[in-house]
Amino acid sequence: MKRFVLRLALSFLLSSNAYAQAPFYQGKTIKIVAGYGAGSVDDIWARLIAQYMSKYIVGNPNIIVQNMSGASSLVAANYLYKIAKPDGLTFGGVRSSLYFDQLVGRKEVQFDWSKFTWLGSPTQSDQLLYMRANTPYKTIYEVRKATVAPKCGSNGTAASGYYIPHLLNETLGTKFNVITGYKDGPETDLAVEKEEIHCRAISIETLFVREPFITWRKNGFVRVLIQTGTKRDPRLPDVPTLYELMNEFKTPEISKRLATVIVASGVFGRPFLAMPGIPSDRVKILQAAFTKALTDSGLLAEANDRKLEIAPVAAEELETLAREVMTQPPEVIEKMKQVLGH
Repeated sequence: MKRFVLRLALSFLLSSNAYAQAPFYQGKTIKIVAGYGAGSVDDIWARLIAQYMSKYIVGNPNIIVQNMSGASSLVAANYLYKIAKPDGLTFGGVRSSLYFDQLVGRKEVQFDWSKFTWLGSPTQSDQLLYMRANTPYKTIYEVRKATVAPKCGSNGTAASGYYIPHLLNETLGTKFNVITGYKDGPETDLAVEKEEIHCRAISIETLFVREPFITWRKNGFVRVLIQTGTKRDPRLPDVPTLYELMNEFKTPEISKRLATVIVASGVFGRPFLAMPGIPSDRVKILQAAFTKALTDSGLLAEANDRKLEIAPVAAEELETLAREVMTQPPEVIEKMKQVLGH
């Protein structure tokens, strides 16, 4: 009888230890909140990461993607910061420029950009502005001289479709008129096709990997007027950079500094982040799995097939940059409010 009790106790102890040592993520489901519409380049990245990240997390949790579009991913960012539980089971992808809304004090912002938990970004993303080819605006020079301002479209104030034209107005003296209220990128593209609007700012990557832009480039439907990188993209060798034109037009230093703060959104790329307060051991697990997923041969092959660019940005770099962009002198903040119409 004593031996039976001893064996029973030992069996209970072993099973208890095994249970205690079971990985946290075993049997769990991780949710990636995608703050944009289905089918966009950002959405494609979220689904690729969901597909490959689980294998690098002990316990191999199920990973699903939930689209939560609205206000250029502001809805998703607020959800991640204020509503989602800090248990390591939810993170998301948002627009890289959402910090603009916080800097200018928009009342809708319910997050602190510098306090998010950063996982990383699969790529960096410089921007460009394209124009319908059938307009009289062949270059930035014509836009500066325009008597009727060309209309660009945007789905929110944190979208490049909104802030790039406004930044060009401030730094280069252009005369873009920005129309907001579109649901998402595809709806804005449709408005361009219908000639409701003439132009839109998007990432360089999007121009080369997604429809309708692939077809538009082939048939000469649009032309690119400007790009925001410090150097010309090899695929756009004849398109001037913002920095080249600011030097040519002798843009004031305060406006150049504003441009630097805004263009920093390109370094954030397509950031993935989570709410603050997640246990540090789970943060390390997620960050490591995110990084490893971006080197997975399967993901790299799929990204190559889709012509997606991979230039990963580490969580630590994003965390440092987030603190830097949120520390700006009053004169830059005021200039930013003017540019963004706050």
